[in-house]
Order: sequence, then C-alpha cells, then structure tokens
Amino acid sequence: MSTTSTDSAADAAAMDPAVPVPDAAPQQPKQMLRERLAGLRGGDLGSLPVVIGLAVIVIVFQSLNSTFLNSFNLVNLCLQIAAVGIIATGVTLVLLLGEIDLSVGSVSGLAAAILAVLNVNEGLPPVVALLAAAAGGLVIGTIHGLVFTKLGVPSFIVTLAGLLVWQGAQLQVLGSQGTINLPPSGGLQQFGRFSYLADWQSYGLAVVLPVLFLAAKLATRSRRTRAGLPVGAVWVPVAQALLLLAVLLAVVAKLSIDRGVPWIFVVFVAILALVEYVLRRTRYGRAVFAVGGNIEAARRAGIKVDALRTSVFAIASMLAAVGGTVAAMRLGFANQSSGAADTLINAIAAAVIGGTSLFGGRSRMYSALLGALVIGAIANGLDLLNLSSALRYIITGTVLLLAVVIDALASRGRRSAGR
Repeated sequence: MSTTSTDSAADAAAMDPAVPVPDAAPQQPKQMLRERLAGLRGGDLGSLPVVIGLAVIVIVFQSLNSTFLNSFNLVNLCLQIAAVGIIATGVTLVLLLGEIDLSVGSVSGLAAAILAVLNVNEGLPPVVALLAAAAGGLVIGTIHGLVFTKLGVPSFIVTLAGLLVWQGAQLQVLGSQGTINLPPSGGLQQFGRFSYLADWQSYGLAVVLPVLFLAAKLATRSRRTRAGLPVGAVWVPVAQALLLLAVLLAVVAKLSIDRGVPWIFVVFVAILALVEYVLRRTRYGRAVFAVGGNIEAARRAGIKVDALRTSVFAIASMLAAVGGTVAAMRLGFANQSSGAADTLINAIAAAVIGGTSLFGGRSRMYSALLGALVIGAIANGLDLLNLSSALRYIITGTVLLLAVVIDALASRGRRSAGR
C-alpha cells in the first residue's frame, strides 16, 4: 500500500461529471484473488514477508523456550517495544522522503535528560517537563530540516553531525550527576512502569478499534461507489474487521492473565494510528508520498517541497524525543547512555523491516509496529535463552539485510511490471 491516490481520484470523479468512470460493479472473490496473485508476482508483496518472518521468529523461540509466549513475557515485550516503536514511526516519515535521520538516538537521549532535569532537579510538573522535552525535539528537527533544505547539506551529513552535537548536549544537560532517577512515587515512573489498562478498558478498545476500521473502510467504499469507481465486495472489509476483532480479543485475553495492556504501549499505538491516518487520509500525507516518489513531479504539482521536508524532519525529531521520554519513564531514570547503544539502529531497522522502502515513496500500513515487534521479539527471545548481545546484533543485522534485499527485488519487479 503506497498512497491514497485512489481515494483522491474518487473524490475528483464525484465532483466532476465529465471525468470518465469505469464500471462500479463489485469485484468477485476469484477476480480479487487473481489480482492479488498478480500483484505478488509484480513485486507488491505487502506485509507478507514481515508477517511470515515474525511467525518464524515466534515459532523458533517458543520451541526453544516455552516461556516466550506466556503472559508475563508478552506484557514485558509490549513495554520494551513502545519507545523504539515511537522513534521508528518518525524514522518512517523521513525514509518516505528517501532521506535518513541518524540523530534520532541522540535526540531521544537528550529529551530523556531534559525530562529528568526539569522534573527532578527543577521541580516542574511531569506534564510540563514532557512538553518541554517534546518541544526540544521539534526545534532540533526544524534545525535539521532547514540546514538540509536551505543550505543543501545532505541529510546524512546533517543528522550525523546532529548525532554528535545532541549527544554532547545530553552530557551537558546531565552535568556531573550522570544519572538522574525519576521519583518512584512520581507520575512519570508510575505511568511508564506500572500503569495498565483495566480489563474493561482493554476489551472495550479491542471492540472499538475494529468498528472504527470497518467504518473507515465502508466510508471509502461509499466514496468510490458515488464516483463510479470499482469497489470490492462488501464482505471483504467485514471479514477483515472480524479477523482484527478476533486477534485483538485474543491478545487482550492473553495479556490480561498477567498485568494487562501497558498504557505506554497504548500511547505508541495511538501515535502510530494518528501518523497513519495523516499519511493515508490527508493532503499532507499524500504530499509526503508524492515527494518521496518523484520530487520533480511533486514540485510541478505545486507542492512546497522544502517546507514539507522541513516539517517531516521536525516531526521525526519530536517523535524521537517522545520515544526518549517513554524509555526514561519505563526504566525509571535518564543517564549518559540514554538513547545510545542500539537505539538508532533498532529504530531504523524497525522501520525498514516493517516495510518502509529505503527508496522513498512507499510504506506499509503500521510498518513501525510490525518492525518493532520483530526487533523486540528477537531481543526478548535471545534474552530468555541467555545468549550474548553479539548474537542479537548478528541476527538483527541479517534480518535487516533480508528486508532491504526483498524491498530492492520488489522494486525491480514493480518497475518491470510498469507499476
């Protein structure tokens, strides 16, 4: 899934009766299956590779350690992937432009330091400290975007310099303390480590989300029907919603055996859903895909390319800052290693493994969630087996390489098929 251009075409056709429209007869199941198989042969793999990969990872680790799929470990997995998933969501936006941001790890570490200093040392309320940290990320991303667009410095160099600058700023903010512990009884650590949805809230979300999904699908179908564009059989979105409902109810039931669904995981999913909505359903999102797909065509279409690129870098850094604060709340502290180690690599790997193309202009629905699950499952499974970090890096790097190879082959297939 790349853009929502078909929705735009439907709207345009509905407004202009002179626009020729094709037959609006619903597609039959056999026809849909043939088209899907043709798409797979043409390189449109969708989320199939990452879903298969995730299934293989789960089967392997569960066979090696039966505790991998128990409720306690799955709740821990939800806690662990929230921060990197939020950061990966921002990285996805930058990758959609065909660019890269190497500073997200340092920005997340600086935001964690700002949060801890303002809340603990300066005594500011948790909400104020959180907003200040997020605002800091927004300013940093704006600086990156302006240097990139106005001065013509490649994004690789701009953000590589940012990686060093903001890491130094983090050390300066922390000062001689090195490590700042968040108050155990304070709202920040309590929210990040010990806050879970009540069972009725979890099951309520598990029901509401498929309903919203179905409503969105039916609204899109209605627009296409009014515009005279082809639509699929109505049972397809209904079946998808029922499948989503079954999966969510099963997940909630499993997590509820232990502590339940963590609030920070809900925050991650909410941020991801908002970003996905903007990308798929708004003019701004279509512009992001357009710039990433063909920048010159986007300029000729009247898109303000420089402003859009700057805004994407600003949003990505703000999400990196939010991810850094979530990590600090979960761990209960901020220190000199916050945002360091493999934070950057995991965020980029999660975005790419989830289905975001390094060539720009293409992304899968909820790629950051799928990628974060893959990265988190690998790390979690290896920890359960008491294997070294070296093996985790090797496996993660291998999976990342496979994801990029699949993307390159799929892109070649699409070009050959004229897509």
